[in-house]
Parts: sequence; structure tokens; C-alpha cells
Amino acid sequence: MRSRIVAIILACAALTVTIAARADGDIAKGKVASQTCLGCHGIPDYTSVYPTYRVPKLAGQSAAYVLHALQEYKSGARSYPSMHAQASSLTEQQMEDIAAYFQSLGTPDKSK
Repeated sequence: MRSRIVAIILACAALTVTIAARADGDIAKGKVASQTCLGCHGIPDYTSVYPTYRVPKLAGQSAAYVLHALQEYKSGARSYPSMHAQASSLTEQQMEDIAAYFQSLGTPDKSK
């Protein structure tokens, strides 16, 4: 019983974060700020050379997911040199704008 209550509370908290991340981002500003992202994330089936890594498509991703990933790259919690460099130059608002923009592009293509 307790585990179900905890699960419900966590689900509600996650939903709140998702709604907040979407509400705070400016899609138009995110489109402009995301131009450097498209050099890698806009290429279908792109794989980086070193380290070898399949670059994920961001179009349609949840704003909460993109925002969280950017925050972790900026803080160093996620380790990938080029993403750390990109995220480090962004303000919190720019990250929220970028996240809102990618989410606005629709449902991610699961086949890619």
C-alpha cells in the first residue's frame, strides 16, 4: 500500500515538472536558440565519430526530458564533452525555450 502511495506521489511530481517545463519555454526563442543543436540532432541517423555515439533525434521529445538533459550536461552530471560545452553557454531560460521548441515539433519518430 505504501509503495503505491509513493508511486502516485512521484507520478504527480513528474507531471508537475513536465507541465512547468512546457509552460515556461518560449517556442519562438527556442527555435532560434536551437540552431546549433541541429548540426548534430537534426541529421537523421547521425553517429558521432569520437566517442562513437548515436545522436538522438530531439524533435517531439518531452520538454521536461530535454530540459533535464541540458541541466545535467551543464552541471557535469552527464558526461559528453561537446554537449557540456553547448549546455554550459545556455541560461536556464534558454534551456527552457529550447526544450519547448523541440517538444512543439510533435511526436518523436521511434524508428530513428
